[in-house]
Amino acid sequence: MGRKPQAAQDAAERDSSAQRRAGQDSRHAAETQGRPSLTIGPLLVRTLRHFYPHFNDWLDQELPDPRDQQRVVYHKRFLFGCALFLFLCRLGSRRRFDFEFREVNSAVLGNLNRLFDTRQASCPRQQTVDDYLASVGCEAVAAFRRRLLYQLLRQRTLASARLLGKYVVLIDGTGYLIFRRRHCERCLTQRHGEVTVYMHQVLEAKLLGPGGMVLSLGSEFIDNRDAAEVPADATAEQRKQDCELKALRRLVKQMRKDFPQLPICLSGDSLNACGEGFQLAREYRLSFIHVFKEGRMPALWRDFQGLLRGCPEQHVEVETPKKVRQVFRWVNEVDYTDSDGREWKLNALLCSETHANGKEGQWAWLTDLPLRAGNVSEVASGGGRVRWCIENQGFNVQKNSELNLEHAYSEGEHFGVYYLLLQIGHLLAQLVEKGSLLRQLAQEQGKRTAMAFCGGLSYLARSLLESLKNLRWSAACYRGGERIQIRFDSG
Repeated sequence: MGRKPQAAQDAAERDSSAQRRAGQDSRHAAETQGRPSLTIGPLLVRTLRHFYPHFNDWLDQELPDPRDQQRVVYHKRFLFGCALFLFLCRLGSRRRFDFEFREVNSAVLGNLNRLFDTRQASCPRQQTVDDYLASVGCEAVAAFRRRLLYQLLRQRTLASARLLGKYVVLIDGTGYLIFRRRHCERCLTQRHGEVTVYMHQVLEAKLLGPGGMVLSLGSEFIDNRDAAEVPADATAEQRKQDCELKALRRLVKQMRKDFPQLPICLSGDSLNACGEGFQLAREYRLSFIHVFKEGRMPALWRDFQGLLRGCPEQHVEVETPKKVRQVFRWVNEVDYTDSDGREWKLNALLCSETHANGKEGQWAWLTDLPLRAGNVSEVASGGGRVRWCIENQGFNVQKNSELNLEHAYSEGEHFGVYYLLLQIGHLLAQLVEKGSLLRQLAQEQGKRTAMAFCGGLSYLARSLLESLKNLRWSAACYRGGERIQIRFDSG
């Protein structure tokens, strides 16, 4: 009998290879039962495929590639993916990237090739990844982040966290990098006795989602472009205020450009409760609810207290499920004239709490949202009190975990690219941590909660790394268009 035609031989080899892969996938699926360290990887892939079926297409569209194409070894999607997994796995440094991702006989290469649809023969060194990111720049990475957020908004994934029909955007600044010598021309400087430190700060806008998710919507770096106009004899508080307010204008302008029709309510600290903060909200069609402090606006505070005594009927008392007694009092259209002579009518809300153990607390806010008995509790809890999320779920997690926010990740001036990659990695991680797939997986293994299944959400990244290295992720988790639902706990 003669030999089969070459096309028939190739088809037979492909069928045989597919059967072998199917058998391997079945064995791997059996091995993962009850092992969170191995199941997290496929769960991440299913989550990405569910929310972002065009993930790789967007990478191709948004990422530039100025390299000499005749000398290119690694596809840009693969390099970007390696950088993204630096944060998804919370490696904490680029040095550890080489140690973890380039192990012999590791499953990393195959898993990343399938995820990013590439055919690389090896994993790159971290320096190769860094060189490519230096050529990409912040603008392209920020555009890719915008795509991710727009998709979630378009799918109404975050709609349950809206306040009176508006998406709450938390605004706050934080220290980012500190150096003992000048890092670049844009470094902020601060004197501590005889020592001068050089800093980079950032003003962050995070979109509030269900279950306490905080997803980076915009980032504006605070640098010497703002500090140059501040008088040399200004106090530290004035310097911080001026820098953050100027950065806020740039941030709000870009945010409105990226999402021109999005109904937004800004939630900021008392630094934003001033004429410039109110003016920005008016110019860019934003609502706001900012912290109201007596020390920040003493004259307006006195007026507010006097008006409260004149309208005792504007008073609501509620008791929370945790037996906390809350008392809300408010005044609409309080007159205020700022330092530039602009006149405003502001609504002020006061919330007092008494716990069962006698502990008391009090908070106040200024807002343009109309206040009435039926919504003051919602405004306070869904717009004012949630400001803690940007500190706890945002900066605190990113600084005090292996995400290592205050680490530069690069000696070059493209450190901002790594900051944005960190924000994207944290966004994707939250979709896994807060999503119903993880809860379902825990229940299938007889665990009541996701934390009981994983040993705590802080171990998810470690489990993802182990899965990436030791398990060939099954073909089933890559299938696009899979009819599944992923819901988020809004409680």
